[in-house]
Amino acid sequence: MFLNNAWYVAELSARVQGNLASVRMLGQPVLLYRTEAGDVVALEDACPHRKLPLSMGRRRGDHIECGYHGMTFDRAGLCVRVPGTQPIPSTARVRSYPVAERYGFIWVWMGEPALADAGTIFRIEHWDDPAWGRTVPDMMTVHCNYLYITDNLLDPTHVAWVHPDSFGDAACAQTPLQTVMSPDGVAVSRWMLATEVAPFYSRFVKFSGRADRKQHYEVRFPSHALIRAIFAPADTGGPQDRLHPDTFLMDSYNFLTPADDRTTRYFWLQTRNFAPDDSAVSRVFAQSVRGAFEEDKVVLEAVQLGMEQALTPHLDLVIDGGPSRFRRRLKQLVQAERGAPVDARD
Repeated sequence: MFLNNAWYVAELSARVQGNLASVRMLGQPVLLYRTEAGDVVALEDACPHRKLPLSMGRRRGDHIECGYHGMTFDRAGLCVRVPGTQPIPSTARVRSYPVAERYGFIWVWMGEPALADAGTIFRIEHWDDPAWGRTVPDMMTVHCNYLYITDNLLDPTHVAWVHPDSFGDAACAQTPLQTVMSPDGVAVSRWMLATEVAPFYSRFVKFSGRADRKQHYEVRFPSHALIRAIFAPADTGGPQDRLHPDTFLMDSYNFLTPADDRTTRYFWLQTRNFAPDDSAVSRVFAQSVRGAFEEDKVVLEAVQLGMEQALTPHLDLVIDGGPSRFRRRLKQLVQAERGAPVDARD
């Protein structure tokens, strides 16, 4: 269940330099490379002759030469040379994908090219804010369906059990959730008042004692998330959102790209409202967040196997309201894109 007309992160910018990079997106092989001017090109990674991956070939200037029989393609996917054959067959071409580079990521539009608008790429709010620090973009491959990860990213409660030594505390196990649906996606959030500061955050907050904590978990279609952590001195937070000057803010941006129906490439970075130029703080953030995501990876890969091998139906709980609504709406979008009858339920 993939939504094609959407931007997905294909790769970290730093990983595509003078090389030919092959990635799998929505079950399709995609070749990434840079022109001599530094622009990123995304092509179908399969020569139309015998389907050898073009990534096994070589660059010829801004063109790509197949490593099997030398068919050569330009950045638009048109074949410009077939050794020993004239004229070039009209079907000698590969698909070219719209591509954009932003926030240290390479984004590819997997659907109808005419619909691609780089202005709709998920916006990172404080990317250019000199008062905010940020981590270097990172990624991992998770061997599970991407919807299990969107479930996880709309589930603030799991931190109490999966991340007890970093993001979790006792309040995360019991405080009710508020779910809000929007045209862009689903948000699940809650304020936990006068609670302990969770271990990961305690070294960074500027105040002592208890805190008013907000968890904001938001996933936008097709599979991109903003996780916002707010810690304010006790009695200064809450639903009115008038925050104390010493309030800690961290935004975690999470971009999921399905490689296929049981493999997901997971990209992320974090921004914070303090220590903008402190590389040591950025390293601690990066290491700690990656450690927490490794904990998620173990759980989610086990969930994938558990669902595949299930002998009995699984059970949904009250806390699954946000994930369930996201899945239903995404299914409607996929059905509409394919011209299929749309299930009109929420």
